[in-house]
Amino acid sequence: MFECVREGNANIALVPIENSKAGRVADTHHLIPNSKLKIIGEYFLEVNHCLLAPPDASINTIKRVHSHEQAITQCRKNLIKNNKDMIVAADTAGAAKMVSELNNKEDAAIASDLAAKIYNLKIIESNFQDANNNVTRFLIMSKKMSFVDVNEKDLMTTLVFQVRSIPAALYKSLGGFASNGVNITKLESYVHPQGFDVAQFYIDFEGHPENEAVKLAIDEMKFFCKHFDILGVYKMSDFRKK
Repeated sequence: MFECVREGNANIALVPIENSKAGRVADTHHLIPNSKLKIIGEYFLEVNHCLLAPPDASINTIKRVHSHEQAITQCRKNLIKNNKDMIVAADTAGAAKMVSELNNKEDAAIASDLAAKIYNLKIIESNFQDANNNVTRFLIMSKKMSFVDVNEKDLMTTLVFQVRSIPAALYKSLGGFASNGVNITKLESYVHPQGFDVAQFYIDFEGHPENEAVKLAIDEMKFFCKHFDILGVYKMSDFRKK
């Protein structure tokens, strides 16, 4: 999907980045820093996983369940409880399509209710995920960074940075956020292609880079970094206020 946007075949990419139960979506998380795209927004989706199978299937006939790794992880307890084999697929919709084509009552997929309609599958069980309040966060990405006024409220900034190879570099690079009252909402590390001795991090924090407090925090961070790239400044989703 990144390539589609870069080549102009799509205006935006809606990229899953993390799930409240299964954690970060590794498939896309590691691609974002080098995607050459910018983050222009975020979207939170409350997940309803459905167990789908051919019309003549039942929970008792199903032996194998196909789906994306994240969906399987989010439904793992139910799959184990029902003694089903778990088979990882490239995505949930593709798994539903394959099960429809197989038309075998021993094969099922975890996907959406829309996939059931598209591929003429029966919903064996709705809300098949292990836990309620299962939410996936998506990033909305585009070729160009959107303009956001510094005075606008409820803003989020995302950036990636590499710290210098000195003692306590990460601690010191983040010190300015604490001393200037800037709230960090997410911090994660990457394994850099150059090797394990290169420390690269992804960070989300509240505020605009041109806000005085944020500017001071970033200036202090830069002193301890050898690489620094703002991926986006965007409006926080209203979902965060729930």
